[in-house]
Amino acid sequence: MIYVLVAVNVLLLVTGQVLWKIGIGNAGSLKGVLMSLISPYVISGIIIYAIATVLWLYILAKGKFSIVYPLQSTAYAVGVFVAWLIFKETVPITRWIGVVLIFAGASLIALR
Repeated sequence: MIYVLVAVNVLLLVTGQVLWKIGIGNAGSLKGVLMSLISPYVISGIIIYAIATVLWLYILAKGKFSIVYPLQSTAYAVGVFVAWLIFKETVPITRWIGVVLIFAGASLIALR
């Protein structure tokens, strides 16, 4: 059950980041970033992050820190996939290898 909760938390974190990225658009200055704080995307991302934080606190209370914390690293790997899929970023093979290594490491940690 704890692994499912970590997976949900990872998805919430990545979703929040995606919403923030969409919400700030191409803000090229600090003023532009500050103005984007009223964007519905940014506000939605903040709400999702708040939910993820509450869920994370529950996960920390129930799970072993040495397991659940490293599993959060899968958010980085999911983020690369989302960057490629949603934002159409070019992802070099070396980065894909890194994604595989992150998932391999997380799998080893989850083996107990």
